[in-house]
Amino acid sequence: MEIALSLRLPRDRQSVTVARHIVRHAVEELGVDPECVHDLELSLSEACTNVLHSDSGDPYDVRLDLEDERCVIRVLDVGRGLDRALLPQAMPGGEAERGRGLLLMAALVDRVRFNVKPHDGTIVSMEKALVYADRSLLDAESSGEPPAG
Repeated sequence: MEIALSLRLPRDRQSVTVARHIVRHAVEELGVDPECVHDLELSLSEACTNVLHSDSGDPYDVRLDLEDERCVIRVLDVGRGLDRALLPQAMPGGEAERGRGLLLMAALVDRVRFNVKPHDGTIVSMEKALVYADRSLLDAESSGEPPAG
């Protein structure tokens, strides 16, 4: 099974809520474990919130690609791009504010990549193996039978 969603969102706080809602419901409907859903939702929220810190007024894109055992979320900011100096090299100190969201994303998903192109924007790509609480939809897909329900 493959699902691909693409969202173009305005650069405002409400768009973060919209993106979280859509992604959460997409993975919940597939039977993904609630803890895995929460990790994806929170990491997406952090990536979208980083977009809001940019001074560009342009919309941004969120792309969700779900395959049987894997989820990839990409947040594309076509603004001026993330300052590479903001990317943490190590865990920030106890009172440091900068970089915590980026480290949180790295802790919640299996892989985070930043493709930073000054003056062209930033793509944050997050990958996570999916853990299922209910595999009936996935198993029905592989067996060719319709899911029970």
